[in-house]
Amino acid sequence: MIDTPANPLEPLGHAERRVTDMGERETARRATREAAHGGGRKLVSIVTPAYNEEECIDELCRRLQQVFADNPDYDFEAVVVENGSTDGTLARLTAIRAADARFKILRLARNFRMDGGITAGLDYVSGDACVIMTADLQDPPELIGEFIRKWEEGFDNVYMKVTRRVGTGPVRRMNAQIFYWLLGRMTGGVFPRNVSDYRLVDRKVYETVKGMHERNRFMRGMFYWAGFSSVGIEHERLPRFAGETKAYTLQVIELAIKGILSFSYVPLRLITWMGLAMSGFAFAFLIYVVVRAFVWGVPFAGFGTIMGVMLLLFGFLFTMLGVVAEYVGLIYDEVKQRPNYIVRDTFGL
Repeated sequence: MIDTPANPLEPLGHAERRVTDMGERETARRATREAAHGGGRKLVSIVTPAYNEEECIDELCRRLQQVFADNPDYDFEAVVVENGSTDGTLARLTAIRAADARFKILRLARNFRMDGGITAGLDYVSGDACVIMTADLQDPPELIGEFIRKWEEGFDNVYMKVTRRVGTGPVRRMNAQIFYWLLGRMTGGVFPRNVSDYRLVDRKVYETVKGMHERNRFMRGMFYWAGFSSVGIEHERLPRFAGETKAYTLQVIELAIKGILSFSYVPLRLITWMGLAMSGFAFAFLIYVVVRAFVWGVPFAGFGTIMGVMLLLFGFLFTMLGVVAEYVGLIYDEVKQRPNYIVRDTFGL
């Protein structure tokens, strides 16, 4: 089953099947909400992508169950997105679901990374609010209670603001600071600094984000771009409970580039500004050369100077082409209209 926006070129039978699946899923979500409201309690959904997290899953679910018990005025459902794991994550999840039906499993055909997993989970939740968190317990589940209280105060988007990254090396911390500084500068300071994906959003917020069908998804940026009343809760970002990090340096850099290019045209405008500045400098230098030739005569043209200028200009040129190529690549992904995720199986959904 593939979840994707309607495509005018899609075969009729496929389109009918997709619409039927979406209709059945919406009916199931509505029934879940009505069952929760029948008891007079609001339903809070939790979405957590899990990729090779067999060492963390049991502890994650145990702590979530404690959160459920500590907030008896609410009903909960947890949609764990099994994001193409190659270890025993799915086996652990099915055992947990057999013991507690509030845990539901969405199994994807392969790894679609964090943002793809979040996108998939949001399409299957049914809550009045939705909590988005990682499965490695760097996002402490105990903070959900505070999220709910802020939500009840009227905030539609309650997120964790990282005060300190415990157990993270200096390079990773420096990269994070540079990324948020660049993002803030290139978007006019729209995005707050040190905001994580860990958040609670009201249904109207996540439904709005679900309506954004772009392929290059920077989810924390999309939630903030959507607007609505927002507030941050400061907390340390904890080290992983167990297992190996999935935030490899190249993937983090790729995500940072995608986030900046998806929400800012400044890199394109920099090309124009650099071109105008270089043209102005060249024009002024040309006037200087002409005046100097009239006053002191034509100087001997140095080979090193000429080569240096040429290499400098070619460096600028290819840098500008590289920026344009990044934007063209994003456009290419959008034009292909491939789905953001592919579902392999569901359990309880």
